[in-house]
Amino acid sequence: MRADHRVVLDACVLIPMPLADTLLRMAEAPRLYLPRLSKMIMGEVTRNLIAKWEMPPAKAHRREQEICRHFPEALVEGFEPLIDVMTNEPKDRHVLAAAVRSHCDLIVTYNRRDFPAQSLEAWGVEVQGPSAFLRGLYELEPEVFVDKLNEQASNIGLSLEQLLLRLSQNVPAFVSFLLPKLD
Repeated sequence: MRADHRVVLDACVLIPMPLADTLLRMAEAPRLYLPRLSKMIMGEVTRNLIAKWEMPPAKAHRREQEICRHFPEALVEGFEPLIDVMTNEPKDRHVLAAAVRSHCDLIVTYNRRDFPAQSLEAWGVEVQGPSAFLRGLYELEPEVFVDKLNEQASNIGLSLEQLLLRLSQNVPAFVSFLLPKLD
């Protein structure tokens, strides 16, 4: 992995706020990767925040707008014609199409079963869970990664330990990997 590595973030990893915040901070300067999103992915995030997590619609829409405002270069367009040729789970074909269109070779998602290997091979795309992805980012630049985590914790008024406790709800394997490294 390298700092200019393009990665599609699936909606499911952008819903939990501590995880989404961590993932997106790792894409800020000095960046560890280049995130890629689409309006369809962001729309899915917003719909789920409202319907499943009972977030007020105005707050959910503001979150979507802020992500798009901070990462305008992340928005993938022109992938829609590719959706129909994708063979993975129909509800996630737009995600694979966005990855192909934006020349990504990685999708970060919890829904790995929606992206079977035979659907990805022809496109040269792989799938990783968020714990494995974060571990790869840490291994790329450990000091930068930890600095960004400390900054995140400070910005939201938490200690690093409190932030990691929150992250352990969404990426327990990563937090278990990281904790011994911080001692």
